[in-house]
Amino acid sequence: MILKKQISKFLANLNYSSQQPFCYSLKRVAGEEIIGIDLGTTNSCVAVVQKNGPVVIENSEGKRTTPSIVALEKEGFSLVGQPAKNQAVVNPENTFYATKRLIGKRFDDRDVQKEMKLVNYKIIPSDKGDAWVQTKEGKKYSPSQIAAFVLMKMKDTAEQYVGKELKNAVITVPAYFNDQQRQATKDAGTIAGLQVLRIINEPTAAALSYGANKNQNKIIAVYDLGGGTFDISIVQLDNGVFEVKATNGDTSCGGEDIDGMLQSFLIKQFKESSNIDITSDKMACQRIREAAEKAKIDLSQSDSTEINLPYLFNTPAGPKHFRYQLTRKQFEQLVGSFLDKTIDSCRQCLKDSGLTINQIDEVLLVGGSSRIPYVQKLVQDFFQKQPNKSVNPDEAVALGAAIQGSVLSGNMKDLILLDVTPLSLGKSIIGDMMSVIIPRNTPVPCSKTKTYTTTKDNQTKIDIIIYQGEREVASKNKELGRFMLDQIPMARKGVPKIDVTFSLDSNGILNVLAKEIGTGKTKKITIQHQGGLSSFEIEQMIKDAQNHKRYDEKRKKLTKLRHESEDLVQQISKELETHKSSLDKQVYTEISQEVSKLRELISKKLAFEDIKLIEPQLKITKEAGFKIGESIYAKHQRKQQSKED
Repeated sequence: MILKKQISKFLANLNYSSQQPFCYSLKRVAGEEIIGIDLGTTNSCVAVVQKNGPVVIENSEGKRTTPSIVALEKEGFSLVGQPAKNQAVVNPENTFYATKRLIGKRFDDRDVQKEMKLVNYKIIPSDKGDAWVQTKEGKKYSPSQIAAFVLMKMKDTAEQYVGKELKNAVITVPAYFNDQQRQATKDAGTIAGLQVLRIINEPTAAALSYGANKNQNKIIAVYDLGGGTFDISIVQLDNGVFEVKATNGDTSCGGEDIDGMLQSFLIKQFKESSNIDITSDKMACQRIREAAEKAKIDLSQSDSTEINLPYLFNTPAGPKHFRYQLTRKQFEQLVGSFLDKTIDSCRQCLKDSGLTINQIDEVLLVGGSSRIPYVQKLVQDFFQKQPNKSVNPDEAVALGAAIQGSVLSGNMKDLILLDVTPLSLGKSIIGDMMSVIIPRNTPVPCSKTKTYTTTKDNQTKIDIIIYQGEREVASKNKELGRFMLDQIPMARKGVPKIDVTFSLDSNGILNVLAKEIGTGKTKKITIQHQGGLSSFEIEQMIKDAQNHKRYDEKRKKLTKLRHESEDLVQQISKELETHKSSLDKQVYTEISQEVSKLRELISKKLAFEDIKLIEPQLKITKEAGFKIGESIYAKHQRKQQSKED
């Protein structure tokens, strides 16, 4: 009851005056189906709420999750998901995986530089200094574009299931994603042809999935260790109200890091056994990486696993094979200290929430990497209770996103979600110090104002430099943007008063307003990635994505026509051979000619323009094929008639 009174007060405070950058509202799309997408580093998942509740949707390969992998060919053809993963070994430089770890980041970011040493594709700086990727042929793509390919696959998967076009989505991001990463994720949705109604945090979505149908009062900790990121959130459930008390995490901690560590270890073992360094061989490294991922999964179920890679490397003396027996104990010694870091985040999150371990009722495990036995023991030892494994760690986040979508559509009316901002937001002041305006773990949406002044006599302008982070030295945090407020009346220092208002929306996107009190002069900006994607670039990428889709559809159509034609040619040819003696010579010749025409059309390398030639000939050949049966029955009927006469 107390919590609900707090919520009423909180919601009442959202009615800002017209002088604020904007007013908040719960954006609703009445009655429409809104899909929930977990855009993961390693795998993605899509769900929707139907009459019987939230449903995870199977993709065209019959799987409930889709690898977040995109393969691009020079002709413009793209593969997404399992088909892309299947060809990664033979096409390592054009197969892009784990690009979520690049989204919204600068090329010179320390994490990006580390990532460059682990992946088999090329990471480059864009013209604005962002981290982009490049194909072997030299074509450049932003991480948002790569994510858009995956989102398009999710959109198509959902549309096939519900049988109609879907445009609205709720997309999840790691709780510890900063403003730039959230904006870049939203851009990816736009490029994919989606209207992103809400960006929500992954552990919060998992909490929704767990508690949506349970009228209960409890406090849960959501430990979310995924493919590329780690989040810990403490959430209070109060009869349909989900209030995030605190969140913490690491955007460079997940299964991909474990795969990378294991990959480096196995490459070292191969070098010791064969005296060959394969780090420059992209294909061999890709095979090692895939073996590392499989070994990690196997060791969650068994105490040891054998890695067997025949013909890993060719030498003048002959091929070199690699076989290695890896134990769970070795694995834990290799990655244990890395995984131990997640408990530091848990400890800080608990401290920020103002709660004790004894006040946590349940610990929910989410994310594929939470299946690792070492992780489960870590969590149990810290929280002093057996973790709850009742939710599917790969699907819970997408289900929660779909539930949030249903809330936004008005179909689910008894749920309220109150999330928080994961990192402090502020501006730099004299001495390069950080003046925090919105502290971390503040409920969102929110708007907060602080008043500043000049530091020099007759100062007529002031720089507003916006940062996100927890360091006391401003420049050690993440700079989000900057602008200048000028035309301040000349006066002694300390006399002018400037109100700086930070407004954070439900998606975690920041607006900043600076107002000089004396003159009323204002200046405001919506924070965007310093490099980021301009509206023009996004429009171009939307067109590019649509072109890719059209190309892919034509490619599929051409492939289908070829297979259908090959089957028809084979079938009719067999029928002609079987019934040659029963057919009129003229009929046999006519059918054979049409079959030959179709065979000739599909015998060469096909281009898109051949569709116009193959389609009518396929139809003609089908019609000709029917004449086999017609001719046989007509001949049989004539014989019967002759006997009767």
